[in-house]
Amino acid sequence: MRYTYCPDCGERLIDKNIGDEGLIPFCEKCSRPWFDGFYTCILAAVVNEFGEIALIRQGYVSTEYCVGVAGHIKCGETAEESAAREVTEEIGLVPESVEFIHSSWYEKKGMLMLGFRVNVKKTELKPSCEVDSAAWYSPEEAMKVLRPGSSIQRLVAAVIGREN
Repeated sequence: MRYTYCPDCGERLIDKNIGDEGLIPFCEKCSRPWFDGFYTCILAAVVNEFGEIALIRQGYVSTEYCVGVAGHIKCGETAEESAAREVTEEIGLVPESVEFIHSSWYEKKGMLMLGFRVNVKKTELKPSCEVDSAAWYSPEEAMKVLRPGSSIQRLVAAVIGREN
C-alpha cells in the first residue's frame, strides 16, 4: 500500500528524497516519512511424528491444488504465535513446536509470507469453516498436490530437505 495522505493528521503527502531509500511519501506537518506498507502473513508446513504433511483445500484459493495453513499476523502476536494459532484454528491441532524456515514474497497479493515448520502429533484433522477439507500426505504425495513453484511447495520442499 502506498500512502497518499498522512494516517496521523490527514495532510496530503509529498514525495521526499529520504537518503538511500529514494522518494518516499512524507508528511511536512508531522515531519514523518510513510514507507509503503504490506501484509505480513504466516505459512505453515504442518508435520507429524511420521513425517506426514497436513495440507488443506480451500476452493476460493484453488480448485486444483492443495494449500498450506496460512493467515495474517494479528497485532500484538509474534509470527510464531500466529503460526501456532492458525494451525489450531484451521485444522484443530495443537502445535508442539514452531520453527522459522524462510520467507517469500507473494507478488500476486503483495504479501510477505513467513514460512514455518509446525510439529504436531498425528491426530484427526478438524477443518474450520474456512477450510473445505484437510488431509495427511506423505512428503512425496504432498509435493504432487501442491502448485509447482508455489510458496507452500517451496516451504514443504525445504522442510523435507529437497530442492524443487
